[in-house]
Amino acid sequence: MYTFSSKLKIVAIVLIILGALGVTYGFMTSHKSLDEVKEMIAHEADGHHGGEDVATIEADTASDGHDSSSESGHADTGEHHGDEHAEHVMHQIHNRPYAALYVAAFFFFMIALGALAFYGIQWAAQAGWSPVLFRVMEAITYYVLPGGLIVLAIGFVADSHIFIWMDPDVVAHDELIQGKSGWLNKTGWLIRGLIFLGGWSFYRWISRKYSIAQDTAEDKKNFVKTFRWSAGFLVFYIYTESMMSWDWIMSVDPHWFSTLFGWYVFASMFVSGITVIALITMYLKSRGHLPFVNDSHLHDLAKFMFAISIFWTYLWFSQFMLIWYSNIPEEVTYFVTRFQDYQLPFLGMVAMNFIFPLLILMNSDYKRIPWFVVMAGIVILCGHYIDVFNMIMPATVGDRWFIGIPEISSIMLFAGLFIFIVFTALTKAPLLAKGNPFIKESEHFHY
Repeated sequence: MYTFSSKLKIVAIVLIILGALGVTYGFMTSHKSLDEVKEMIAHEADGHHGGEDVATIEADTASDGHDSSSESGHADTGEHHGDEHAEHVMHQIHNRPYAALYVAAFFFFMIALGALAFYGIQWAAQAGWSPVLFRVMEAITYYVLPGGLIVLAIGFVADSHIFIWMDPDVVAHDELIQGKSGWLNKTGWLIRGLIFLGGWSFYRWISRKYSIAQDTAEDKKNFVKTFRWSAGFLVFYIYTESMMSWDWIMSVDPHWFSTLFGWYVFASMFVSGITVIALITMYLKSRGHLPFVNDSHLHDLAKFMFAISIFWTYLWFSQFMLIWYSNIPEEVTYFVTRFQDYQLPFLGMVAMNFIFPLLILMNSDYKRIPWFVVMAGIVILCGHYIDVFNMIMPATVGDRWFIGIPEISSIMLFAGLFIFIVFTALTKAPLLAKGNPFIKESEHFHY
């Protein structure tokens, strides 16, 4: 049986405490008044334009380039537009801590959900190489229910700070959102989210139950039951994961849609889940807890990390290229915004999620070297955090983004919570699923 080390437990608790303090600070400092925002904008304009009259700059900007000083009426309009611009910036600043919290919450949740999908695939495929890793996968999936409930709670409480369609005033003046209101409404969003989480959590519970029962069983009935539940789960998962990605991610931009989006989010969560399985496996093995895991298991995990990184890139390029080439205004605006205001993180994540894994993990020998896999895994996880960041932030904070205290604190908070839940789950059962019919094959897996 694995024992949760006191050092790691302290690290997790410290991360949670520091993260919570940082998140609180982020919310406290985000509540700026309209006058404070105007002063901030004036200071920024003064810095950018070398002392040019701030009122003129604001009026010119707000009126889309029209000369606001030619007539007094135009000046009044410019002042009005300047107030509207300041209010818009104020809302973006208020949105930032909510969005930062939501990004981090969803990122760690999707790691657990990706691991659950990988676990279900191993059972449904009756894979012979992976049963020695089942307890690690099962521990990671413990985070699905609490992590998912946290995401739902943040989205529900944040309301229009994240999902603009939750604001009745916006819906009343937006015909396009009104046309989607049969799906995009707060009650339906919450009910669907609970159904998704209920189905995923039920499979996690039932598969774990039969997996542990198989350890002491004298027949294969529990194995067969898990196989059948896994096959059914994968059908349920592929539908609900797509709908979840529409509800929890794509709807932050309610005017935009992509038919590839569900697959795109799936690829991101799948490779993130596999990467964390590999990192935790290597950590436990380095502490002498997984003597039955060998270099071939590590090699296969690294192959999946490499393969799904390529798959993610294929989906990213397919979605981007088709929309960019067709140049339909309603669709291409999504990427124009990211090129204009998020160029560094938008293109940086491609390098982190594709170029780096390609260079590091293409060589077969490198896949058997733990520190190479750890290095690639850390970069992949950072890249997919930036991926989620790019999906949420442009619609919520616009060009007011920055990776600062709210973002880093949110990562620390959920990283600590994730570590605490996962490593506590590891102590609940033996680390070897000894009753699995393929366990001997898995223990002696070499090539």
